Amino acid sequence: MVPALRVAFAGTPEFAACALEAVLAAGYTVPVVLTQPDRPAGRGMKLAASAVKQLALAHGLVIDQPERLRTDEQRARLKESFPDVLVVAAYGLILPPEALALPRLGCLNIHASLLPRWRGAAPIQRAIEAGDAETGITIMQMDVGLDTGPMLLYRKIGIAPEDTAASLHDKLAHLGAEAIVEALARLAVGDLPAEAQPTAGVTIARKISRAEAGIDWRRPAIELARQVRAFNPFPVAFGQIRETTVKLWIAHTVPGRGEPGSILRADASGVVVACGEEALCVTELQRPNSRRMAAAGFLHGFALAAGERFMLPVAEGA
Repeated sequence: MVPALRVAFAGTPEFAACALEAVLAAGYTVPVVLTQPDRPAGRGMKLAASAVKQLALAHGLVIDQPERLRTDEQRARLKESFPDVLVVAAYGLILPPEALALPRLGCLNIHASLLPRWRGAAPIQRAIEAGDAETGITIMQMDVGLDTGPMLLYRKIGIAPEDTAASLHDKLAHLGAEAIVEALARLAVGDLPAEAQPTAGVTIARKISRAEAGIDWRRPAIELARQVRAFNPFPVAFGQIRETTVKLWIAHTVPGRGEPGSILRADASGVVVACGEEALCVTELQRPNSRRMAAAGFLHGFALAAGERFMLPVAEGA
């Protein structure tokens, strides 16, 4: 039996495309897909379609790419699609009250955290960076606040010690796709009760910036290992040595002691750098104008030796 709901969809990156694919596979009618305008990408900076747009094109769906949803004209395509519900996943645009009010059953957001923890733009990265043991997906009824709406359904998942933002993103994308299909099925039969978010435990997952990527070797190695994992694949943690910026892709903690930033060992098993507490063993690195490599290959083209030292960040105002 084909589900009766008309499900409009708003999303942009791969995380959202995974959800859209699941909604389509479940048989829902998707009258319109909203996604961000094409953006320059790649070395040639040619306009590139989002992952959601590419999937929508492949399925012959109606696509709308407004810069904003502030005016009646910008919201016209959504309004004229007469959606029962709008599913939103990593769309990247704020939905004003006028847009939130258009679907008969409201707007459901797929959020990659266990709300109210990690509201905001970078919940996956912040969960890893903070050392959280678990995270998950919350299906939320959207309101005008920043991820403040009532919770409808959630699913938990553990964060593995080796998880990077990339690997955890993929796990949560699939979990989110499963969760939204379940939520829609329950919504269709009136079995999706809302629960207000608790006021305790609220944290904000602020947007990741490149300025955060520099490693401060004075911090404990366990914190730096989480930083490396959280910033893989963007913006990628880095250190500086011999006036060269070296990106640090994969790292883990090891016993060791020395002046923060000093190299304790550099061989095929990794580059071991002393930290404020213990040491960080970096096993995959990248220098400018080169590809990311395992330690052995990296050291073949950029030799490092025990006793050399990565630079420490300069304090503001110094």
